[in-house]
Amino acid sequence: MAIAKAERLMNLALCLLGTRRPLSKRELRESIEAYLEAGSDDSFNRMFERDKDDLRELGLVIATVENLDGEVGYLARRDSNSLPPITLDAEEAAALGLAAKVWQQARLAGAASGALQKLRAAGLPEDVDPYEAHGALEPRIPVHEAAFEPLMLACRDRRPVVFEYRKATAARPEPRHVEPWALECWRGHWYLAGWDRDRGAERVFRLSRITGKVRSRGAAFTAEIPDVVTVRETVASWAGETADRSALIRLRADAGYPLRARATAVRELGDGWDELEIPYGHGLDAWLVEFGPDVVVLGPAELKADVVDRLRAVAKG
Repeated sequence: MAIAKAERLMNLALCLLGTRRPLSKRELRESIEAYLEAGSDDSFNRMFERDKDDLRELGLVIATVENLDGEVGYLARRDSNSLPPITLDAEEAAALGLAAKVWQQARLAGAASGALQKLRAAGLPEDVDPYEAHGALEPRIPVHEAAFEPLMLACRDRRPVVFEYRKATAARPEPRHVEPWALECWRGHWYLAGWDRDRGAERVFRLSRITGKVRSRGAAFTAEIPDVVTVRETVASWAGETADRSALIRLRADAGYPLRARATAVRELGDGWDELEIPYGHGLDAWLVEFGPDVVVLGPAELKADVVDRLRAVAKG
């Protein structure tokens, strides 16, 4: 049984690596003898899905592509499955082992465990245990958005995606066609940076505002992918981290501690309110809205108008 499965996996891998175009399930079934011998379509489907997951677990990058007719095909691009020899010293291997510890979600736990096994083979010393607690702080990256995993795979495989996105100022979501570049976590929120095909410009999307399923499209990227450092700077700017002005707000006492942490000046007004001066950059209006009635914007006028517009959109939607 083990030999038969190994042969089946090898045949499937050779088919996926040897094709220049995506192969459908039907074509793969007709090409592999073990699949032809499957008793029914359900039996074949279960066998194929298990084999595909096993190959991915072994490290084969399998791209899933949907053609114009909606038919799904599979292929393993050689450029995505070819790596130069990897040589790690003890410090490098230990750092990568610690990075694998960061992912705590169940969907990524298996991949992190498999990565650690490969690190052992690549030089991670046996006496280095990345899962051992080395201090009071433990690195974790929370991921709660359902859109994270399909977008992560789309960024890895360089596949355009389509999803419904609700802007903070809009009452209803609208479709967006995006070439995904990278995912970045900024102050507890995940953002996708990419090329918006409909607007013909670079855009950043907050994952918590993506509604419904993320659907991939089988087409090549049309825009050049910038350097990863540039992407991070863009996310930081879009998330409101790049500030070139100051804003004046009233904040209810004993509330809005993240705002207080960023304040450059604080003055007690009495009657349970404080006056804060905070850095003002792109995205500050969306952040202030999250504090609801605990915040009142005093200036500048454009920031006050933006906050009012967002609150009205929330009230309508």
